[in-house]
Amino acid sequence: MESVLKEHRGGESVLDLSPRCTVGGGVEDVYGEDRATEEHFVTPWTVSVASGYNLLRDPHHNKGLAFTEKERDAHYLRGLLPPVVISQELQEKKFMHNLRQYELPLHKYMAMMELEERNERLFYKLLIDNVDELLPIVYTPVVGEACQKYGSIFRRTQGLYISLKEKGKILEVLRNWPERSIQVIVVTDGERILGLGDLGCQGMGIPVGKLALYTALGGVRPSSCLPITIDVGTNNEKLLNDEFYIGLRQKRATGKEYYDFLNEFMSAVKQNYGEKVLVQFEDFANHNAFELLAKYGTTHLVFNDDIQGTAAVVLAGLVASLKLLGGTLADHTFLFLGAGEAGTGIAELIALEMSKQTKIPLEETRKKIWLVDSKGLIVSSRKESLQHFKKPWAHEHEPVNNLLDAVKVIKPTALIGTSGVGKQFTKEIVEALASFNERPLIMALSNPTSQAECTAEEAYTWTEGRAIFSSGSPFDPVEFNGKTYIPGQANNAYIFPGLGFGLVISGSIRVHDDMLLAASEALAGQVTQEHYDKGMIYPPLANIRKISANIAANVAAKAYELGLATRIPRPTDLVKYAESCMYTPNYRNYR
Repeated sequence: MESVLKEHRGGESVLDLSPRCTVGGGVEDVYGEDRATEEHFVTPWTVSVASGYNLLRDPHHNKGLAFTEKERDAHYLRGLLPPVVISQELQEKKFMHNLRQYELPLHKYMAMMELEERNERLFYKLLIDNVDELLPIVYTPVVGEACQKYGSIFRRTQGLYISLKEKGKILEVLRNWPERSIQVIVVTDGERILGLGDLGCQGMGIPVGKLALYTALGGVRPSSCLPITIDVGTNNEKLLNDEFYIGLRQKRATGKEYYDFLNEFMSAVKQNYGEKVLVQFEDFANHNAFELLAKYGTTHLVFNDDIQGTAAVVLAGLVASLKLLGGTLADHTFLFLGAGEAGTGIAELIALEMSKQTKIPLEETRKKIWLVDSKGLIVSSRKESLQHFKKPWAHEHEPVNNLLDAVKVIKPTALIGTSGVGKQFTKEIVEALASFNERPLIMALSNPTSQAECTAEEAYTWTEGRAIFSSGSPFDPVEFNGKTYIPGQANNAYIFPGLGFGLVISGSIRVHDDMLLAASEALAGQVTQEHYDKGMIYPPLANIRKISANIAANVAAKAYELGLATRIPRPTDLVKYAESCMYTPNYRNYR
């Protein structure tokens, strides 16, 4: 991946820069959010010490009915709450009971967002303790519907909206955000939200959801997270004509106007928050995603989850699947449907891992990977008309016009879907793949669930139970011929929270491909024989905090090895250090 971006940016590498060593990878734990400060007493500061009605309205410090008798006296809460004192665990039980009464997933999403706005710790307690049930609610697939209807359900700002109206004043806008010690920013321009297209300003649901997962799954403090939507207009006519649309009512800015605006944003971020703030680009259109990653990869700590995060989680699944398939990565052939930012990013990381394992040049390992786009198999005869990020995948071959024929002639071990279009893996295609593979590997990665290339049930049924299947959005277990199959979910949530946390705790100043490989290897290493026996190539999400700590430690170790970490001295035990730095949602005792 770095080799492609390096070529695009004129030969410059993230390692060409001299790392500027500074002391400390993190910032002061003002709110008592980390595990290391869990037993400490906390003063509930806002501008002054929060008390009375203001304390109940402050989501950082509000505990609702869990305030103790002593705290009610000390902070002027008498009469503002019913007399009962209950535990956080009982609050959690009550909220989950109420949440399960909602029939529509969108109503569950709205209830969770309203909880976050009034009691932050209880929100994260629920999400951490009920990750399997709530992850699909706060993120894909329900967040897609939430973004489509964001204008109608908007209640209270959850991040920063930076529109073209703020051109020349972006630094001032950043300073309007109340928190100063920001460590992770997730930013979108809303042009390619999941598989739903251009949702403009209403794409804010994505940065909000991603950062909730950074905290719940990765342990990054919520106070140090900042969701941002860049509003440069939308080309979605339906939104432009919607009276409830909350964004700019104009066509998208493009070209120089767009890139100048993004440049002002990136400069302001660095000026306001420093060298070590992680900026994650999210759901940008292909033509901008690669350009931004290439441009800012050597000057900022930047990461694109659609390109790099997806690639890392898929690579982890492929590495883990070798236990079931046999051989090494280089012994297998991979065919992609979709050659956008996700498809080419995954392909490049697979080729990098092959090259690392075999010492074969990257140019050669790429030949084990084939991509199909809307015009058919990407081959050398098409090279002149291809976008720059597709050119490395244009191999020598006769033109092939459709996926079925490509499967028949390439004979891949793995079929990987990143097309963003549902139902593309037809019965005929899957049966063709199964005809020459004892264990065909099928990854239907497009989100949300409606856009998956095939369902888990289709994959298992059409291969007579022989498929190793995973998808981007969750599918329920499938019963076939008396056996229960548990579909894997190649969810980016396995990777980006731990990766980002590793960058934060090491004080890293750049993201390097070797860090992505380190994250993939750490995730694959968490798959046990018990999981393989169930046909799983990803560990259960219920263990995600442990998984994220191991990923963070691996990423931090690689940052120190590459000379990109600034936290001095290096902690002796990086896993224990990561666990001690993790945010915990348990209520703190107030002075």
